Amino acid sequence: MDKSKTLKYIGNISQIGTCRHYTLSDGWARGMRATDINTGSGLQYTVLPDRGMDISLASFNGKNLVYLTCNGETHPAYYEHDNIGWLRTFAGGLLTTCGLTHFGSPSTDDGEELGLHGRYSTIPVKQFADVSQWIGDEYHFKVRGIVEEGFLFGKKLRMEREISSIQGQNKILITDKVTNFGNVASPYTILYHMNLGYPLLSEEAEFVIDPLESKPRDKDAAVGIAEFRNFIEPQPTYNEQVFFHTMKGNTNGKTEVALRNKKMGVELKINFNINQLPYLTQWKMMGYGEYVLGIEPCNIPCKSRKTLREENILPMLQPGESTTNIIEVSLNEIF
Repeated sequence: MDKSKTLKYIGNISQIGTCRHYTLSDGWARGMRATDINTGSGLQYTVLPDRGMDISLASFNGKNLVYLTCNGETHPAYYEHDNIGWLRTFAGGLLTTCGLTHFGSPSTDDGEELGLHGRYSTIPVKQFADVSQWIGDEYHFKVRGIVEEGFLFGKKLRMEREISSIQGQNKILITDKVTNFGNVASPYTILYHMNLGYPLLSEEAEFVIDPLESKPRDKDAAVGIAEFRNFIEPQPTYNEQVFFHTMKGNTNGKTEVALRNKKMGVELKINFNINQLPYLTQWKMMGYGEYVLGIEPCNIPCKSRKTLREENILPMLQPGESTTNIIEVSLNEIF
């Protein structure tokens, strides 16, 4: 229906979809802001302004889509920077952003001690705004904010993030503009750590991907390279498998991957552009209670910043330079 006809049926937009803000009040999450977006057509998800506007919970038609760690949603005040301390506050969820000046394994680079996967997801957003509105006959749920990663005498990067959905549609659009607001060149590495879990992920699921090239990270992954698209039941012991995919796109650079579960009747698609994010890291973990598929588009292979610099492939943003990444997540019923 068009807007004028829709408004004759409802007294408040929340009847057909919501963008609802609140503060979590229990456990590790106490004091952290959250925003629930419900498109009114089956898709619901939670944005965490105090975790860089990352996305934790997500469901479709009442069925969970994501993997959550035992930590769950955790306030950034508990973040541990050193070594692999990042894991102690890693919630999983639909999106945990890694970067902005490094991701991957801990290392020491340019005199700086770098922990696992960077600081971005532990930085609260500022100027958070709900700018949801009617645009023509469509109601757009839309939130925006700014995350700045920088320090005195250090590198300074700013992320302007917008997350939006249209009422009645089962899509999430993530638009990120990253700018070097400092006065010297800065490393720029970003990885979108998207964590899918049961029941979408199960032995009936299939990872749909058509890469240019796929490589195992190590000997554990080499054993499973022929089966990286398929999954098994949870195992009592399992060594994680990580695969590095170089993506190919259409004439405009667009590419797509999906997790399809015919038994569940749901397919989750992730669309992005290889001109912005030419690589995808796949994290496959099939252990008891740690059963997850990580689909992780990134702008550079998933290596430590030290290694990237040594290989002379470390991406840099010059002072005042900006780049924009766009990722679309969509849900479809399949039969």
